[in-house]
Amino acid sequence: MTVQLNHTIVHSRDNRESAEFLAYFLGLEVGAPWGPFIPVETANGVTLDFATAPDGSITPQHYAFLVSEAEFDEAFAKIQRAKITYFADPHGRHPGEINHNDGGRGVYFQDPSGHGMELITRPYGGFKE
Repeated sequence: MTVQLNHTIVHSRDNRESAEFLAYFLGLEVGAPWGPFIPVETANGVTLDFATAPDGSITPQHYAFLVSEAEFDEAFAKIQRAKITYFADPHGRHPGEINHNDGGRGVYFQDPSGHGMELITRPYGGFKE
């Protein structure tokens, strides 16, 4: 089967701000606007198309990104320098910590529109002894 996720729309308070936020922390490029969308493409070709949505209409979503150890180090350093609140868990019970699930590292933080962003260095269930 060759089914792949191609793109998703991410509702945001300000599409440019949210696209630039994600691109900065992940070391990605912000693409040229396409209609109402500001795209950010990941290494596997999936595009997050940021669209400005009316106030009060954004339902927070969760976006998890699999990154290398070096990319995690770079992104986490940026999170700390920007004084972004981060957590080891999606429920925010472990502030100021990262996790070591599946033998890797992970961190959760919010984007400017309140979406939950997650960076992991190993996919869940990916640790095999």
